[in-house]
Amino acid sequence: MGIWGSHLYSVQPEKLEELIQISLRPYGGCQKQIEDTVNAICAFLEETRQLPQVICVAKGGSYGRRTVLRGNSDGTIVIFVSDLERFQDQKKSQDEILSKIWQGLKTCQLTMKLEAGMEIWKLHGRLIFQLSTKWQSITFEVLPAYNALGLSEKPSPQIYRELKRALDMTKALPGEFSVCFTELQQKFFHNRPRKLTDLILLVKHWYQQCQAKLKGSPPLPMYALELLTVYAWEQGCGAENFDIVEGLRTVLGLIKQQEQLCVYWMVNYNFENETVRNILLSQLRSSRYQTPVIVDPADPTNNVGKDKACWQMLQQEAQIWLSCLSPNEPPGPSWDVLPAPLYATPGHLLDKFIKDFLQPDRNFLGQIATAVDIICRFLQKNCFPHSATRVQKTVKGGSTGKGTALKTGSDADLVVFPDSLKSYTSQKSERCSIIKEVRKQLEACQQEKKLEVKFEISKWKAPRVLSFSLKSRVLNERVDFDVLPAFNALGQLNFGSTPSPKVYAELIDLYKSSDAEGGEFSTCFTELQCNFVAFRPIKLKDLIRLVKHWYKQCERKLKQKGSLPPKYALELLTIYAWEQGSGAENFDTAEGFRTVLELVTKYQQLCVFWTVNYNFEDETVRNFLLTQIQRTRPVILDPADPTGDVGGGDRWCWHLLAKEATEWLSSFCFKDGTGYPVRSWKVPTVQTPGSCGCSHSEVIGSWNPNARRNF
Repeated sequence: MGIWGSHLYSVQPEKLEELIQISLRPYGGCQKQIEDTVNAICAFLEETRQLPQVICVAKGGSYGRRTVLRGNSDGTIVIFVSDLERFQDQKKSQDEILSKIWQGLKTCQLTMKLEAGMEIWKLHGRLIFQLSTKWQSITFEVLPAYNALGLSEKPSPQIYRELKRALDMTKALPGEFSVCFTELQQKFFHNRPRKLTDLILLVKHWYQQCQAKLKGSPPLPMYALELLTVYAWEQGCGAENFDIVEGLRTVLGLIKQQEQLCVYWMVNYNFENETVRNILLSQLRSSRYQTPVIVDPADPTNNVGKDKACWQMLQQEAQIWLSCLSPNEPPGPSWDVLPAPLYATPGHLLDKFIKDFLQPDRNFLGQIATAVDIICRFLQKNCFPHSATRVQKTVKGGSTGKGTALKTGSDADLVVFPDSLKSYTSQKSERCSIIKEVRKQLEACQQEKKLEVKFEISKWKAPRVLSFSLKSRVLNERVDFDVLPAFNALGQLNFGSTPSPKVYAELIDLYKSSDAEGGEFSTCFTELQCNFVAFRPIKLKDLIRLVKHWYKQCERKLKQKGSLPPKYALELLTIYAWEQGSGAENFDTAEGFRTVLELVTKYQQLCVFWTVNYNFEDETVRNFLLTQIQRTRPVILDPADPTGDVGGGDRWCWHLLAKEATEWLSSFCFKDGTGYPVRSWKVPTVQTPGSCGCSHSEVIGSWNPNARRNF
């Protein structure tokens, strides 16, 4: 390690990228010498008359995947030979083929001028050669193999049927024939960002130090850690440039959760083929018994992460390094990555997925509630000390206020109602001065009050924006709050009662007579928004969590392509799907999830609204609602604010979300425990005034569900 100290844990986090460049990446000159030598050897083996049965040669291992560490590393040279005509031929004695290859390698060594030094030996029936330069050596194992792919770049379902049949016939271990798919393993890693390769090198170097520290522990294939690192990057980042320490924390965090690891890809196989589906079902059942699952993207029978004992050893080491990366502080930032992706979770395990990965820690939620109460009381007591203005009330909104918060990175609103705001318009004109005062008092509260959670106020001092975060001191959980001043349009509204139609009539008149945007004053109705969701069945709120988690994945993938509809639209659509399709406190989560995604694919037909807080009885409200529900689809009206169409018509890129939903409908989420499709609920895409409990004949008669008007 030289200047870096005796152990990786002693390296400061900000120095890790420098460590990779100076100590872990192979020297370019040495790499080229070995690459030229390997290419020369492979060309000789393919062309020599000594080996007429050679079809082609592939490069595997760390060398083939281009994840070689400086110093000593590994590789495989896979020789596809015509003598091996089926998978099961791999089980036959290969002594004769290996002897011919050995002779070919010796000839190559003696007759060719190679850039790197070469040593060859046989060891316990294995053929190995080592290439060495001044600063690098790579040990290659030579493996004869059946050419399963033939001339194809991608395997057909038939190949995997033959693979399963061969495993059954020969009693071979799952993954024993994965060498036949070396080219697919190699391609999986190619064209990845340079920085992702650097992260893989760092994780592999850490593992080498763990092995040296814990001698005698069972080894874990480096391939498993490489795949886990790729998974972390794909799920949590996907960018070419990223914070290497955040990526490292993410990988270590996944290793800590090794009992729940269930990772696979569908780049070479999918669920459509029955044989592959059954193989994957078998792998997923292993995860239920706390066996880590990391399925080879080239061979669905090959669980490269199945050694529980080795993972348990690494689990402890991962915790040690995480502590070194964030000494005396809560866990530092990492990517939001779960040990088992939603896409890979079968329908009958969705409830467990929600419980394990999406529901926030109850103790943390209690700490948040206590902290918010303290902050709210402080603001009500201390804001505007030198004026007659008082804070009438504070209301917690957003996902935390509704009871649909996610475990990591939830949002919330803290709505402050000062009595100086006498109208909707004053909310706009006085916003900046109120935020300035609230910021001052929040900073005072931060200094005076000792909270169970870490209290951080945003340093971005924009006049219209004020945010703060509450973080767990021990967990990687947080809630981000936006502070929003609002006009107290509802007054002292008793729970269960509805606002006066006059409240909405004034709002509608303002909306129609000014340049106010629809939903601009929805903060005034935060209590109604929260009440609409908060007292729903627990399982419905869990379904909302699941849909929000799906949305976050889509958002991360699509953020460069366009503006997606707001999360609130998906929450309301989920409630609508449940009301119309089930209504039961206990229901099949997969069926509900499928229904929501199907509604997303039908976004051009959606017209959804409620009459729980406003209805068609008042003439002003009635006429406005009739106009709203005939807007360009999709229409999803905020049940608390009729001016807020969160469906947005063609304002949002629903088509992007619909495309993702279509792809997801073929995922494992919508297969039951036997692999068969899950059905959806029957839910209409267009809601009629009558279905909302309104029987006013004039209203229904004047409503045309097929009308679409642009505004």
